[in-house]
Amino acid sequence: MTPLLRWLPLVFVVSVTAPGQTTGWVPPGLPPAPEAGPALTPGTFLTQEQGRAVLDAARNRFPDLPSWDAYARHLRIRIQEGAGLSPWPRRTRLAPIIHSRRVYDGYSVENVAFESVPGYLVTGNLYRPLPDGPPRPAVLATHGHTRRIENPGDYDNHARFSPSMQARCAGLARMGAVVLSIDMLGYGDSIALVGQDAHRQPLSLTLHIWNAMRAVDFLISLDDVDPRRIAVTGESGGGTQAFLLAALDERIAASVPVVMVSAHFFGGCPCESGRPIHRSADHFASNAMIAALAAPRPQLVVSVGTDWTLNTPEVEYPFIRDIYALHGAADHVENVHLADEGHDYGPSKRAAAFRFLAKVFNLDLGAVQAADGSIDESRLTIERATAMHVFDDHHPIPAHALRDTAAVGQVLSDLQR
Repeated sequence: MTPLLRWLPLVFVVSVTAPGQTTGWVPPGLPPAPEAGPALTPGTFLTQEQGRAVLDAARNRFPDLPSWDAYARHLRIRIQEGAGLSPWPRRTRLAPIIHSRRVYDGYSVENVAFESVPGYLVTGNLYRPLPDGPPRPAVLATHGHTRRIENPGDYDNHARFSPSMQARCAGLARMGAVVLSIDMLGYGDSIALVGQDAHRQPLSLTLHIWNAMRAVDFLISLDDVDPRRIAVTGESGGGTQAFLLAALDERIAASVPVVMVSAHFFGGCPCESGRPIHRSADHFASNAMIAALAAPRPQLVVSVGTDWTLNTPEVEYPFIRDIYALHGAADHVENVHLADEGHDYGPSKRAAAFRFLAKVFNLDLGAVQAADGSIDESRLTIERATAMHVFDDHHPIPAHALRDTAAVGQVLSDLQR
């Protein structure tokens, strides 16, 4: 008997609930849960072999659509609870701020903010296609982790201000999508509100999910957005935000998580694994299983050979495709694997996302193509961060803005009563 089979015998821990309710499931052989406190799954919580075995066990436990759908409903409830969002907070007035429109070749950029809860401003940039037209598809763009800001010049390569993020958003806008990029908690303009250290706490996971859902509310509020065609895409920690949002919000019609869907790695930051969304007494879900909750809506999984997505073509993607096949939609999910590339949202990853979203939403791929069909980003303008900040001398932080995370968490909690 191999070590893998010794680790995962053909026995399952199953709790069966009353008819009409969901079924819980936990695979055996997991690292032990703590005696007290939340059951967290930080970083490389499983070995690669264990991650593969959990997916194999899930296939055996959920061989058909009714059994998977029952567990999927259960997972969504446990993720919501684990994130600290049960019940869902009441949706309050967004109070949007939009200013400083700049016009470029085929698109415009504006600086925006909205209140995900009263007093906490989610900050970002809004990219819109030109000329104006009928309601467009929309894309929520989330970013991954970058280095701390030590001096003002660092912002030019930071988070949503980075050339990579700007190229992603501007390219999609040129193609005909309305694109909203937003800051993580404690990144970008959020630094001016709560400081950089705010990010390294479990509340960041809670707020990222809620902020993303309110970002969808913001997009839907725009006259030029088609609410039936909204996508989300992000890399690394932004990839975590992307597949969590797609799992929990059915308004997401398509998703492109980049360099993050893994069966053994659960995220190394509290914003990804700082709350018990992956594990409880009656559920377990790796990020590959959470990504599968998007089925049957179109999804592109982008992976590379130099991080925790190195096994995606042989491990995570076949599992996700099998779940899509249960829905009769195996052709709705794709994988682009770049074996020699690193952990980023670089040009080839953007090219894959552009082609996929063009196909799903009937966007104008030619707007970012050269004569030979390759992706050409030369018509995109990369701005300095100084132009992209929501708050500056002419647009100060509102006086009622919350300036510490304890206050934000309290308001969020109050909205759940």
